[in-house]
Amino acid sequence: METKLWVVDNFTNEKDIYPQIEEAADLLRNHEVVAFPTETVYGLGGDATSDKAVDKIFAAKGRPSDNPLIVHIGDKEQLHTFVESIPSKAEKVIDAFWPGPLTVILPKKDRVSDKVTAGLNSIAVRMPSHPVALALLKKVALPIAAPSANLSGKPSPTLAHHVMNDLEGRISGVVDGGATGVGVESTVLDCTEEIPIILRPGGITQKELENVIGPVKVDRALLSDKEAPKSPGMKYTHYAPDAPLVIVDGSSDFFQSIIDGYKDQGKRVGVLTTSEHEDAYKADAVITCGSRSNLETVASHLYESLRSFNECDVDIIVSESFSEEGVGHAVMNRLMKAAGHHVIKQ
Repeated sequence: METKLWVVDNFTNEKDIYPQIEEAADLLRNHEVVAFPTETVYGLGGDATSDKAVDKIFAAKGRPSDNPLIVHIGDKEQLHTFVESIPSKAEKVIDAFWPGPLTVILPKKDRVSDKVTAGLNSIAVRMPSHPVALALLKKVALPIAAPSANLSGKPSPTLAHHVMNDLEGRISGVVDGGATGVGVESTVLDCTEEIPIILRPGGITQKELENVIGPVKVDRALLSDKEAPKSPGMKYTHYAPDAPLVIVDGSSDFFQSIIDGYKDQGKRVGVLTTSEHEDAYKADAVITCGSRSNLETVASHLYESLRSFNECDVDIIVSESFSEEGVGHAVMNRLMKAAGHHVIKQ
């Protein structure tokens, strides 16, 4: 299969990129799958009302079909066509954070394919703020199911070439809109409960949500394989680079001792660190993912940094740990999944 690449970087308005957007939209209307940028990561889109398109998403990613997908819309009015009801707290967060990196789980109508929701009676929906994503979604005028545009289990893509590396020849096209911003997937908020629950941390923090709607719970428990996940990212291994990853929680001296221990075993060691510590460690590859004093920079560069180790010929990656305050919660959530919860504490 040929994978078309449409470059729409330096996007200014819909008119300027009309031919590329129209071609991508035509493919989506014809049950094909197309990757496109959002403000979080690149998504792999397909018509959420089409079983055929949704099957192609799962096939391209190699993703198990019992993991639900997020539906992306370009207009809030689209909600009423496939959502049964919108609780008042959901309305408040939608008004506050859409378009933006917040996914809301709501009771669904039957219009969307059951394959999108993995048979659940609820649906995860968001309206992205990236101008290219919005232009495409408005043009296609359909609800678009879109998980991250990577092979299942690998770090999510924040650049178009990440998508091409994983999925070229497996999908119909990639809309290249440049680098994404937030860098980690959207916050997922279950609004089907009386007190909404964060099922996946992301760019919108618990504090920001509580400032709008009051108390919000955080579901920190991992679901067992026997339970049906209500949110993407709650099941199976995610975000993993090619080499095994371990998180080290301790002083710089302790961190270096862990590196040295692996080197004594004859292993090539990669280090994932921050700008504050980039000169502190002796290893075969040292990659910085941002500043410890600004964890938003870490979130923005996390997946790109993890992918960079695939080109460094390392046998193991040793990562620093981070505060779970604010967006740090999302950073540690992704790192823990990438590491299979392997943490070495001092």
